[in-house]
Amino acid sequence: MVSKIETGERKKVTPEDLDALLDYYEEADTGIRTSLHECARLGNQRGWWSKYRDLLASGLPDFEIEASVIKTYECQVVPGLLQTPDYAEAIFRANLVRSDTEITKRLDGRLKRQEILNRVDPPEYWVILDEAAVKRVVGSQKVMVQQLRHLTHMAARHNINISVLPFTEGAHPATVGSFVIMEFPNPMDASIGYVETPTSDVYVEEERDLAVLNTMFSGAQGSALSPVRSLAFMDATIKSLEE
Repeated sequence: MVSKIETGERKKVTPEDLDALLDYYEEADTGIRTSLHECARLGNQRGWWSKYRDLLASGLPDFEIEASVIKTYECQVVPGLLQTPDYAEAIFRANLVRSDTEITKRLDGRLKRQEILNRVDPPEYWVILDEAAVKRVVGSQKVMVQQLRHLTHMAARHNINISVLPFTEGAHPATVGSFVIMEFPNPMDASIGYVETPTSDVYVEEERDLAVLNTMFSGAQGSALSPVRSLAFMDATIKSLEE
């Protein structure tokens, strides 16, 4: 039984099993026992993303919903948390092997993820967009204009900071690709980095590796335009698309 719990083969731990294990480990602290029973109870509950588990990056929504700070550098497209429905659909349709049913399900899951930005106590969201992500016309010019206007509206929120990293800056510390860093309100919880690849999702937890990601983010931020200048940059891009 213990082996199956440790390997994840057994998904649930009953109160009776937990009590038996705690007795065996001679854990008498009532507070600890109560907390572990609560963890076991919550562990049996599925989040909204459970029905999208075959489509969403494993574990990502769990971390996003708990994070107090999310920092992301995107070099190709607008990050998922800020995508409009039409823009996101165009991204999904870029992969021609996906069916309409799968695209609809992916779109629904992406929009559900975005709800963390609308809650009463939203995470602080720092976004660095490479100029390519701002200038690349996804879907159509109309879709792109709507997407950029959405970015300008989101940038007006107190918890969201969007900076554009222009081509004129040349090489910068984050040229290796897109990544996300998530920090949590409990100081005992370590930050987590996330890098998506075509074949897998990589979570970065080692302190040394996280320091590299934070240094890259800080360097890219230093090369990027200020939020005010970035807003002007996006407004100018909108005007050029509308001409």
